[in-house]
Amino acid sequence: MKIIVFVKQVPDSAAKVTAENGQAAWGEAPMVINPWDEYAVEAALQQKEAHGGTVTAISIGSENAKEALKHALAMGADDAILVSDPALKNLDTQAIARLLAAIVQKVGGVDMAFFGRQAIDGDSGLTPTQTARILGWPALTLAASIKVEGSTVTVERSFEEGRQIVSANLPAVFSLVKDFGEPRYPSFMGIRKASRAEIPTWTLADLGIAAPTPVVSWPTLINPPSREVKCEFITGASAQEIAEKLADKLIAEKVL
Repeated sequence: MKIIVFVKQVPDSAAKVTAENGQAAWGEAPMVINPWDEYAVEAALQQKEAHGGTVTAISIGSENAKEALKHALAMGADDAILVSDPALKNLDTQAIARLLAAIVQKVGGVDMAFFGRQAIDGDSGLTPTQTARILGWPALTLAASIKVEGSTVTVERSFEEGRQIVSANLPAVFSLVKDFGEPRYPSFMGIRKASRAEIPTWTLADLGIAAPTPVVSWPTLINPPSREVKCEFITGASAQEIAEKLADKLIAEKVL
């Protein structure tokens, strides 16, 4: 079975993102693998362990994105590919999906393509389904469990309203949620292997496509207006007095 898992390098979840000169900035916060993508890597590795085959981690970005790929390698991925090109700038989710579909076709023979639920920097969660649509594959999203039997896969989806069981034929695209289970920690040997790994870089020329044109653009980013919040504690000799004072305040503020 040939399995690929897409990972992304993002600012640490503790980073404070602000707008500077119309662009997003996160100061000195470190860049890390997108936390949701660790669940995707774990799911890919479990499928390899159950059915054999290989797991290839793929990322789009600059040379720094290789750190996310090395994390996936340290977890147990067999190899990794970085897709990087100067023309790949300011892409929206649709453009990214077209690029990812081209990558899948370039790899060839893929049975399962894994994504995290969403990237914590963009938070759209649209890319897995958009990629599946371009490929013409089933999109099995929000997966909490995955079971493959022959060419059929059954997924238990987890969302706010409850659980849903769906099935489809392979190849298919998957996105993973935390209910799938905790991702494994990179082993010492895995970290050593990842540190020595040679990660090839593909360009648009290697994929045989031009830079996809985004549909949505962000000409500039601005910080939200600051708000001053004041908290007033109402006191009194009795609950009735406190309630009367609160009612007077609410009436004065025209809440009631």
